Amino acid sequence: MSAKFISKDQSKTREQMDKKRNKEKNMEEPLKKVKVRLIPIWLKVLIVIFLTAVCLIAGVVTGYAVIGDGKPQDALKKETWTHIIDIVNKEK
Repeated sequence: MSAKFISKDQSKTREQMDKKRNKEKNMEEPLKKVKVRLIPIWLKVLIVIFLTAVCLIAGVVTGYAVIGDGKPQDALKKETWTHIIDIVNKEK
């Protein structure tokens, strides 16, 4: 007759072994840091809209002054845009 000896680890159930492994894992792993956003998403959206408007205005002023040989401050006047719209609509 052969006698089989059962160790303490073999006599435990699978759930008990899993609990023990999970406890050991949790003790070994350092705590994870929570990432905090420096700039909230809504502020990022506003910044993108603002920068888009600034680039659009800078492009209009540069195009009017350099390509059109006009004064840069004239590109932002209402009369200039009214004149441009009249020219575009007149050709139709």
